[in-house]
Amino acid sequence: MNGILIIDKPAGITSHDVVSRVRRILKTKRVGHTGTLDPFATGVMVILVGQATRLAQFLDKDEKEYEALVRFGFETDTGDRTGQRRDAETGGRSDAVTRKEVEKALEDFRGEIEQTPPMYSAKKIDGKKLYEHARKGETVERKPVSVTIQELELLSEPPASAGGTKSDFETVQLRVSCSAGTYIRTLAEDIGRKLGVGAHLEELRRTRAGKFTIGQSLTLDDLAHSPDPSSALVPMEHAVAHLPTLVLSEERITKTKNGLSTRILDSGFKDGQAVQMTNAAGDLIAIGFYNEAENIVQPKVVLV
Repeated sequence: MNGILIIDKPAGITSHDVVSRVRRILKTKRVGHTGTLDPFATGVMVILVGQATRLAQFLDKDEKEYEALVRFGFETDTGDRTGQRRDAETGGRSDAVTRKEVEKALEDFRGEIEQTPPMYSAKKIDGKKLYEHARKGETVERKPVSVTIQELELLSEPPASAGGTKSDFETVQLRVSCSAGTYIRTLAEDIGRKLGVGAHLEELRRTRAGKFTIGQSLTLDDLAHSPDPSSALVPMEHAVAHLPTLVLSEERITKTKNGLSTRILDSGFKDGQAVQMTNAAGDLIAIGFYNEAENIVQPKVVLV
């Protein structure tokens, strides 16, 4: 059993819990995932089954898209609603902000920005996850990292006041398209600091991971009640459809499976580029890397 599942993760369970449930439903141990979601978050989780687990390295750097509900007024120690309240320095401001203020602040967070990884995250420093330090009340020095926010859109309209006029925001709904490794909790917190009111993440839903969207997803209950759960698997070729393709001749297929490289001419590939190696029918045989100096594609991940 090999392939990909797009699961709509529910709130209240961990990404590991999702993997465990898929293992039980499909009755197979070889299940993994790309892109962890926090327990309170929902949405797209790309689940890899069987040999597809070997393709994770080609998926974990994919662009992500989220819808995030940001609440103004105070920060929390986790950066989201699950944490303890931590009042921010507001400069005497109220909790609410105007649409104009929000849109002006968002301008500073589009494009390449720097983020400091939050203490409540799985990022490792000196071999230990940051949240392991945080749970002990320890703070570790973290270096800012560069991430890219391709799109940052305000979805909310100000709520109407009792008199029918538009009032200020206390929460805003944002759509964020960003590079892998972006912390949406940190983004929410930084926007609040920019506005001078403090903020934290109230809700988070991932709507896309790479080419896989929420519209393609199914719930764990859908999977569990399917008469044939394996029929929901997407062919693993879809995981690497963004890579260029080298179609192998029949004689090269066995050699590729044995780890031997294939010499090519005028490929158009870039040096070091990952390449799909398929048969004439489009079945994925291996993922190789192009060596420009020798004009060869050397298989790295061979799929039997």
